[in-house]
Amino acid sequence: MALVDPVSLTRDLIRKPSVTPADEGAMDLVQAELEALGFACRRMKFGASSSEAVGNSEVIENLYARRGTDGPNLCFAGHTDVVPTGPSGAWSSDPFAADVVEGVVVGRGAVDMKGGVAAWIAAVSQVLDAGDPPGSLSFLITGDEEGQATHGTKLVVEQLLAEGERIDACVVGEPSSLQVLGDTIKIGRRGSLNVWITVTGKQGHVAYPERGANPIPVLLDLMKRLNDRRLDEGYEAFQPSNLELTTFDVGNTATNVIPGQAMGRFNIRFNPAHTGASLMDWISQEARAAQEASGQTVEVEFLHSGDAFLTQEGTFTQAVQDAVEAELGLRPEASTTGGTSDARFIRALCPVLELGLVGQTMHQIDERVSEADLHAVTRVYRRVIDTYFDRFKPA
Repeated sequence: MALVDPVSLTRDLIRKPSVTPADEGAMDLVQAELEALGFACRRMKFGASSSEAVGNSEVIENLYARRGTDGPNLCFAGHTDVVPTGPSGAWSSDPFAADVVEGVVVGRGAVDMKGGVAAWIAAVSQVLDAGDPPGSLSFLITGDEEGQATHGTKLVVEQLLAEGERIDACVVGEPSSLQVLGDTIKIGRRGSLNVWITVTGKQGHVAYPERGANPIPVLLDLMKRLNDRRLDEGYEAFQPSNLELTTFDVGNTATNVIPGQAMGRFNIRFNPAHTGASLMDWISQEARAAQEASGQTVEVEFLHSGDAFLTQEGTFTQAVQDAVEAELGLRPEASTTGGTSDARFIRALCPVLELGLVGQTMHQIDERVSEADLHAVTRVYRRVIDTYFDRFKPA
């Protein structure tokens, strides 16, 4: 069985300009590599136009691949989509050329997370070259992680659950390392809730306020009440939840006009002390109270991208930490800091954690990863796979 080179595969993936929701052949490349390794690959396409012509840019490409039928089933989850490059002229080279400069691969997605996907595939090729593991290996790869994440891992997980597919543990290849490779794994993430509040009053002349109904004070008062509430004091392994105001929009260019509408937006990052449903209920109650008190219309829209999750430290997390320590000589800290990831959906299937490259340049101009780190994380991933199957006996 041919071994996969993680550097070459990383560069090939970067050359696919798969800015969400475009795929540009990235998933085809992953599928070809996995099929060459004996995986049964299944494409799952979701989106508003998923029943129409294949290739529509609004259709999200997802892939579930498995090799083996016995348990336990160790899964790797990742994504092939990337964020926009920003001004390409600010890059030291074409962000999709995947140039190597003094041993460093430069390109969008180098660490987040095409490098991680390539490294796990390379690690699997090494494992299989030594013989079949006593169980199954699987991949859950999405093209909708950097966008709204509504047609990606969330729907794949729902379908796998409905079909009774069993996954016993999952490693997500997000760039979890903070300063040096392997210093951190993520065992939990906070939930995220985006909220839009629109207050509709009545436009009028500022000289005749009795003829209008200014929505701005109503919005300001409501947003202040929401912002001033202390959500909690923290939760096991988590920092306190926080609400951050992100914008106020009125769009009024006139100095003598009471605007007819005002909109505000905020985001809540919350720990397991809350659910998205409980927070939405609280905000809706406050909005109704503001509407009743003011007589103006107060509308609320929500985008709940996932609840918080926490994988308790135990046999699985210890196996991963032991593997990292054996390969790199440092024991990773188990952390819950940072933003959200698709691990929030995968937790419905199995215990899940994140282990990947150093994330200092993710989403930045000149995102990059060293060839040395790509080879090192491949060795770590192989050790994780071997350690997992050593400790978890076949079902």
